[in-house]
Amino acid sequence: MQWSRYIVAIIWVAGVRGYAQRPVTYQTDVAPILQSNCIECHRKGGIGPFPLTTYEEVAKRAKFIGKVTQSRYMPPFRADRNFQQYANERGLSEEEISTIQAWVTHGSPEGKRSRNKSVSIENDTVQGTSAADFLEWSMTKPYEIIGNEREDFRYFNIPTNLEKDVYVKAIEFKVGNRKVLHHSRLMTDTTRTMRGIDGMREDDPRVIEFQKTPLEEDFLYGWVPGNDRVNFPPGTAKRIRAGTDLLLNMHYAPSPIDETDQSGVRFYLTDSAQVEREVRTLTLTENDITNQPFVLPAESKPTFYMSYGPTQQAISLISVMPHMHFLGKKFRAFAITPGGELVPFVKIEDWDYAWQMTYQFKTLLHLPAGSTIIAEATYDNTSQNPENPSQPAREVTYGWNSTNEMMNLVLYYIPYKEGDETRSQER
Repeated sequence: MQWSRYIVAIIWVAGVRGYAQRPVTYQTDVAPILQSNCIECHRKGGIGPFPLTTYEEVAKRAKFIGKVTQSRYMPPFRADRNFQQYANERGLSEEEISTIQAWVTHGSPEGKRSRNKSVSIENDTVQGTSAADFLEWSMTKPYEIIGNEREDFRYFNIPTNLEKDVYVKAIEFKVGNRKVLHHSRLMTDTTRTMRGIDGMREDDPRVIEFQKTPLEEDFLYGWVPGNDRVNFPPGTAKRIRAGTDLLLNMHYAPSPIDETDQSGVRFYLTDSAQVEREVRTLTLTENDITNQPFVLPAESKPTFYMSYGPTQQAISLISVMPHMHFLGKKFRAFAITPGGELVPFVKIEDWDYAWQMTYQFKTLLHLPAGSTIIAEATYDNTSQNPENPSQPAREVTYGWNSTNEMMNLVLYYIPYKEGDETRSQER
C-alpha cells in the first residue's frame, strides 16, 4: 500500500512539473477562462467598459487583468453562494487565477493559433441565435443631456409597430451612453395612449395624467450597473403583444458637459409553439415595507423589512433582483412556506451599487401556495460611510435621485409544474 501511494505521488509531481514547463499561452489557456467568465460583459455592446474578445484586446491589459483577478475584484459576484446557488455565477478558481498569473509573468504570449486563426470570442447575441432571431429598437431620436450637473429623469416612448404577438426568451438593454446613464426601467403599453409622454420629465405635471393608464407590464426589465441580459428557461417566454409601445424611464446622472444618449432594447425571440408557460413579474417596492415609514435619519443605520403574501398559487421562481442606492449595505430575501420551510433567494453582505445583477437560480425554486416572501435591507446613513452622497449625512427618504434611497425586489416566475424543483437553468 505504501509503495502504491509513493508511485502515485511521483506521477502527480511529474505531471505538475510537465504542465509548469509548458508555456502558458492565450490561445490554449487564457482564452477559455475569459470565454467562460468574462466575455458575457466584456464584449462589443456588453456592460464592461472594454471588450476582451481578441488576443490584442487582452494582451494590452494583461497586467491589469492579472491584478484584478488575483485580488478577486473581477469577475464580480456579490451574492453569497452558500445561501443560494445561481446559474449565472461568476468567479475564478485558484487554478484559473494561477494560470493567468503565469501567463502575465511570462510576457503574455499568444501561442499557436488554431488553423492560423486567433481565438476571437464575440458574444453579441444569445447562444444559438442569429440576427433573424431578435428584434431591436432604440429611442426615436438622440436625447440631448444638458451639462448642468443636475440629475435628469425622462420618459421615452418607442413604438414597436408589431403586427403580431411575439414571444421573448431573453431581454437585453442596449446602453447608448454609459457615462451618463444611471439606470433605466422598461415598461410596455398596449393602449398607444402613452405616446405623448415621449421626452417628458418625470416631474412634469402632465405625467400624472399619463400614469393613470394601466400598463401591460410596469416592470418588464431594469437596467442598472452590472445587470446584463436576462434569460428565461426553455419552454417559457415573455409575450409582447401586437402594437405594443415600449416605455423607458431613464435616469441620467449629473454631467458637467453636454452629452447625448440613444439607448434601446433587444428582444430575443422564440417560437410560440415552444412556449408552455408565460413568464410573469412580481415587484416588491417600498409600499411593501412593514416597519414604515421608509425614512433614514441622519447618522443612523436602519434596517427595513418587506413582506408579501401569502401567495395565491404555487409558483416557480426563475430569478431575483434586489435594488438599493448608495446607502445600501446588506440585503437578504427568502420565503417561508406554509409548512415552515425557509426558501433562500439572495443574501448580499457587502452591497455595491456599481454592480447589481439579476440572479438566476441554478434550478427553479418552488414556492407552494400560501408562501410568504420576506426581504431585509440595511442602510448606512452616517457621515463615516464613504459612499454617502451627502456629507455631512442628512435625513433620506424614498426617491429616484442618487441622494434618495430605494428598496426593491424583482422576481421573474412561472406557474408551478411538477418537476420544476429539479429543472436546471444552467446554459
